[in-house]
Amino acid sequence: MSIKLHWFLPTTGDSRGLVGGGHSVPQGVGLPTGGDGSATAMREASIDYLASVARTADQLGFEGVLTPTGTWCEDAWLVTAALIRETRRLKFLVAFRPGVTSPTLAAQMAATFQRISEGRLLLNVVTGGEPVEQRRFGDHLDHAQRYARTDEFLSVVRGAWTQAPFDFAGEHYQVEGAQVRGELDPLPQIYFGGSSAPAGPVAARHADVYLTWGEPPEQVAQKIAWIRELAAAEGRRPRFGMRVHTLSRDSSEQAWQQAQWLLDGLDPREIDKAQRVLAASESVGQQRMRALHGGRSSYCSAHDLEISPGLWAGVGLVRGGAGTALVGSHQEVADRIEDYHRLGIDEFVLSGYPHVEEAYWFAEGVMPLLRAKGLLGGAERGWVADAVSRTA
Repeated sequence: MSIKLHWFLPTTGDSRGLVGGGHSVPQGVGLPTGGDGSATAMREASIDYLASVARTADQLGFEGVLTPTGTWCEDAWLVTAALIRETRRLKFLVAFRPGVTSPTLAAQMAATFQRISEGRLLLNVVTGGEPVEQRRFGDHLDHAQRYARTDEFLSVVRGAWTQAPFDFAGEHYQVEGAQVRGELDPLPQIYFGGSSAPAGPVAARHADVYLTWGEPPEQVAQKIAWIRELAAAEGRRPRFGMRVHTLSRDSSEQAWQQAQWLLDGLDPREIDKAQRVLAASESVGQQRMRALHGGRSSYCSAHDLEISPGLWAGVGLVRGGAGTALVGSHQEVADRIEDYHRLGIDEFVLSGYPHVEEAYWFAEGVMPLLRAKGLLGGAERGWVADAVSRTA
């Protein structure tokens, strides 16, 4: 089975460094401003810049782009809708929170997006694990209750798509006659992640693709086995995906030199601030990310944060969510992807700093090797793939 490769849309801005590098930066952590003779300036998340990232991903043959959600991000629905006409085939993996909108409205928004994009919508359901963030949006449920609400929310969404008019009476939602205009073909695929006990049954019932962050292979294997068992009891067989960063170069030495440059660019005070924020998270997945590097603020060598061959935990020192990167030569990164695929990972949601340049490093260096391994099939597209096929 061929794998699918996705990229990331940095709707908080972009940078060559890890701070301000395209995801929610904890409040109080400084952003690079440039102007000191170094190429570290913050790239604002203007629609023109985001369009350049999206067009790059489209041209290079990525399946889709993940668009994050949260206070420090531009709204994922609005941004991706604006980028439909900027791209040709690229899909948009839109992250959204179930607790901040009506499930019937979400079903309608998704149906509209699917029609106007001609089938290019994917949905990333983010239940939420940061209490402060949740309360900011008026959500005061505890961790377990949020997952119970997500279960009901997705039941209504699917019901509105496929069983209209759909009635539902639960603890969190009471809906009568939920439906959307017309039929959806195809139905948007639902991507869902969660490492806690309450998350597993929800994923088993609703996820088309279960997402995990980049953990060492033995931990990923355990998580896949957990979800497979739960899903089998529901009569379902979800696919599995991984959200991880990538840093590949022509040689392993060059890649690790770049990782060292990223690490050297971090102020220990910035790491301490970020870790204090992340330590308050209720997300079990976030706790697992922090455990990989221990929350320490002082590291001398990038290799000190290599937690598994080619898997680097340095990103998680200052970044919430996905905190690891595949680091090495193009061949080594391709080999690590193959290793995870053998465990059952069929989709990889990748990113790198900055997002335009790293997309090229990966597409030109790693994609041809994955294709040679037989891991990228006919779904691969873009001028890089076309150029390789012409010279094969």
